[in-house]
Amino acid sequence: MSTTFTTGSADNTSNLKSRGNGSENFDNGDNVAKGLTAIDTLGQEFEVPDYSIKEILQAIPKECYERRLTTSFYYVFRDIALLATNMYLANKYIPLIQNPILNFAAWFTYVAIQGLFGTGIWVLAHECGHQAFSDYGWVNDSVGWVLHSFLLVPFFSWKYSHGKHHKATGHLTRDTVFVPPTKEKFKSSNFVEKLEDIAEETPIVSLYNLFLQQAGGWWAYLTTNVTGQPFSEYPKSQVNHFVPSSPLFEKREYWFIVLSDLGIAIQAFILYNWYKKFGAFSFFINYFFPYMWVNHWLVFITFLQHTDPTMPHYDAAVWNFARGAAATIDRELPFIGPFCFHDIIETHVLHHYVSRIPFYNARPATEAIKKVMGKHYRKSEENMFVSLWKSVRYCQFVDGTNGVRMFRNVNGLGVQPTD
Repeated sequence: MSTTFTTGSADNTSNLKSRGNGSENFDNGDNVAKGLTAIDTLGQEFEVPDYSIKEILQAIPKECYERRLTTSFYYVFRDIALLATNMYLANKYIPLIQNPILNFAAWFTYVAIQGLFGTGIWVLAHECGHQAFSDYGWVNDSVGWVLHSFLLVPFFSWKYSHGKHHKATGHLTRDTVFVPPTKEKFKSSNFVEKLEDIAEETPIVSLYNLFLQQAGGWWAYLTTNVTGQPFSEYPKSQVNHFVPSSPLFEKREYWFIVLSDLGIAIQAFILYNWYKKFGAFSFFINYFFPYMWVNHWLVFITFLQHTDPTMPHYDAAVWNFARGAAATIDRELPFIGPFCFHDIIETHVLHHYVSRIPFYNARPATEAIKKVMGKHYRKSEENMFVSLWKSVRYCQFVDGTNGVRMFRNVNGLGVQPTD
């Protein structure tokens, strides 16, 4: 691991425990992959990046690394104020609407808006987990623990597993979330020897699977590590974000996982008393339904940051940190992305190179790294809901013979897989 990477990128969490032969590091594959190409799902040639993390870091202006405590807290208080004001106005005036259709529409709109503001709170806690909130670790962890616990997120548990994702993005055997199956695993999961024996997934089945992903994907990840790396040697009940001895964590992180669980328990107690005092309608309309919207947006954003017909994944021999960080994509969600979600959609590539840069400095830093990345910088201005459907239909598994794996599918879309 290079000193430059240690001090200039990632999020200062512990090194990823190797699950391979112990020889993998942030710079492996530099010489192996030079000049390698692959054909993406859309039939376009993809060339493996050959710039270094050092070049990326040197291109970013020093002022982009500045973390301002007052600015960060401003956005926390702003988002809390938006949530509280919207809640006050909705509960005061929507009950006065007599028409049942308009009343339902007003409550639905209120819940959806609260989900947007709640996602903004989630993103700010995410900043804390990456130590991008301030220069003070105890402030970052304290604020992150409070904000994420409010949203029933185990802060430290997520911080540690998410840090490993950042250290191994795009690595087929070390990444920790939205890891696509290889062609071989896809065939074995369908109990066939040839891809041609797998029936095409109909749009209605894709829609059903998409609904399950959006409605329950976040909790499935927390409780079963779905889309993460397999831990076949451990009981399934132990591979989750709430068990302190889970293989997802290091032994030294044990009591921080307990603290995460304590935060969830406190919030659950608060919600129980809310339900008891104000009733089911108040609980569901003011917390649970907006909370479900937050979970939807979280999965929606994360899935599309790491899944796209043009996106590569790498075998260990080809992967390095610079290539893995480039295996992400920036997208556009007008107004909602910049205002509500604090640019987490629009500047995600930069975030994977240097996650301690605060979101309010991410746009100029993005412009700086684009000069180094050149054609390897990936951005889509396609409607994100169109992209979601396209990715679900096009991106079922990855395949490749030279260490560069591109998405393929059995739906007859794009470049066809070889059997």
